[in-house]
Amino acid sequence: MTHQSSLRAVGIEFDDPALESTVRQGLQVVESALQAAVRSEDEFVADVAKYLVDAGGKRFRPLLTLLAAQFGRDGAGVDADAVVMSAVVCELTHLATLYHDDVMDEATVRRGATAANTRWSNTVAILTGDFLFARASDILADLGPEAVRIQARTFERLVTGQIRETVGPKPGVDPVEHYLSVLADKTGSLIATAAEFGARFAGVPEDTVDGLRAFGEQLGIAFQISDDILDIASETGQSGKTPGTDLREGVQTLPVLYALQGSDPSTQRLRELVSRPLTDECEHAEALSLLRSSEALEQARSTMLDFADSARATIAGLPELPATAALRALADLVVLRSG
Repeated sequence: MTHQSSLRAVGIEFDDPALESTVRQGLQVVESALQAAVRSEDEFVADVAKYLVDAGGKRFRPLLTLLAAQFGRDGAGVDADAVVMSAVVCELTHLATLYHDDVMDEATVRRGATAANTRWSNTVAILTGDFLFARASDILADLGPEAVRIQARTFERLVTGQIRETVGPKPGVDPVEHYLSVLADKTGSLIATAAEFGARFAGVPEDTVDGLRAFGEQLGIAFQISDDILDIASETGQSGKTPGTDLREGVQTLPVLYALQGSDPSTQRLRELVSRPLTDECEHAEALSLLRSSEALEQARSTMLDFADSARATIAGLPELPATAALRALADLVVLRSG
């Protein structure tokens, strides 16, 4: 993927030509460094490790790192190389989790291509994710102990979120609240770290770092909810996987959780369907149709809007730079992509 196609994949448009040029150049450097980071002397390892890199992706996290760094561009202490390499760390971590997620979800498609676990095996996919984590750690060692600590705590949240998702909510805990807290750990934490790395290595003041980190976490939750919505509402697989995959596997995403909380007799059939995996194609199609016209889907959209608004609020006090407008555009994009 080129830096130009990275921006197209994200779908963001910049009002400021200078910022757009800077970000395009930065993404090009990140992409080259990412390709270098997945190389291996072992040809098979190299092929599997670069599989998802070559499949593309939005490069959402590196983009956020580069935008956060813009808040320190006129000050002292900007380390451009560290900004780029920290962006690579975040993308490597994200890619590693995708290899692992596909094993846990028994996925067959990822980013429009055959999932690694299907093309090779579960074992190869798991070990490839571990390989990418190792490469990320190697880069972190050069970024300093504070970066290592931030990443370690982020990784702890990623794993904790996955465990909590697997185990499910404790008795008496609202499933929706549990799910949103899982999203904060599984998705929000890494996007927050992407913003924090960019800001810290650009010498941004601490209060601005905190705001950008909070922006990343809230935006990350909104972004994952938009993926939940796309999995139901999309006819074309915009989320990078076959529409209705979560339904087929019995994964209870936010729209499904809202549907299950309903009590209207007219939605009884929908609740019955989404309470279990849907391997029967007719039942799967019926559930998708019912969900697409349901109040539950609108509730999920409303929750997504709340998190997007919360993300915008966290940067309300930041200097009014072109990067500030670009961050707001990112929040708008998350809302627009889910229709």
